[in-house]
Amino acid sequence: MSERTIRNVVFDIGWVLVHLAPTPLLQLLRDHGAKVDQLEQVTSRIDLHEHESGRLDGAGLVSNIAGLAPRRPPSELVAAAWVDMFDPEPRMFSLAERLRSRYRVYLLSNVGDLHWAELQRRFRLHELGQGVVTSFEVGVMKPHAEIYAQTEKRFSLIPTETVFIDDRLENIEAVRVRGWHGIVHAGHNDTVSALRALGVETE
Repeated sequence: MSERTIRNVVFDIGWVLVHLAPTPLLQLLRDHGAKVDQLEQVTSRIDLHEHESGRLDGAGLVSNIAGLAPRRPPSELVAAAWVDMFDPEPRMFSLAERLRSRYRVYLLSNVGDLHWAELQRRFRLHELGQGVVTSFEVGVMKPHAEIYAQTEKRFSLIPTETVFIDDRLENIEAVRVRGWHGIVHAGHNDTVSALRALGVETE
């Protein structure tokens, strides 16, 4: 191990442990008259920030999504399509499972209640590590400092002993200010190399 001893490894979920594949949702909306080709054209218009901050419940989000289409699709179809967008990253799951034998592993994600329920149901993400912090539960989203402060408090994290893996630079910059180590995730191999550079045993 290096002199920078890491004891805690914190994983983001979206684009780290799972990728988003929104084709079913986009197709449903197009079938009902919406002109959408990319997920961002949906998420930018449905108060997603309010949902992932816990101020807009799943039913409200589904209603907002349905309202994007001129011919409003049934709520149950919208809800099903909204949660049907996760492709797992098996090598990242395996990495987290291997690390769990030597380190404390946690999850920290901007996510709403509908997606979190599906992630638990399909992938049992709540069992992947020793604990989870979700933005809808704590009422604040990355990269706001408060979500990291709450994570530190909940899990008794010492920043210099903690590394965070997230796909967004602004989220990594926010934890580095607090003294955490941070890895901007671009792919499994690069993240493993970055962990090893911190002295983390990945095998």
